[in-house]
Amino acid sequence: QVQLVESGGGLVHPGASLRLSCAASGGTFSNSAMGWFRQAPGKEREFVATINSSGSGTDYVDSAKGRFTISRDNAVNTVYLQMNSLKPEDTAVYYCAASRYSGIYYLQKQYDFWGQGTQVTVSS
Repeated sequence: QVQLVESGGGLVHPGASLRLSCAASGGTFSNSAMGWFRQAPGKEREFVATINSSGSGTDYVDSAKGRFTISRDNAVNTVYLQMNSLKPEDTAVYYCAASRYSGIYYLQKQYDFWGQGTQVTVSS
């Protein structure tokens, strides 16, 4: 069973940056695609970013392209989400997710393990 623990959320002003981390344990991290999702108040959880098992492939929701960067360090079983130029509409609980498979995945049902989430609030 894979456990995922997110960290790095917080309250920031518009235009600021945050780096989220997700530490994985209990599985073979280097074989797993990873993703970040978010859920804003009153909205459904949505895809933000994905990275394949080797880190050679990534993709993002359109609203994150050019501002967010997903990366991973398989040596320390951690995936990151660097978020720059944050906007109030980025406010949400951010979830890390792991797949049993190694590719690029966009749907929640393609991920098998989930973290508990970390709150990101962007407000002036």
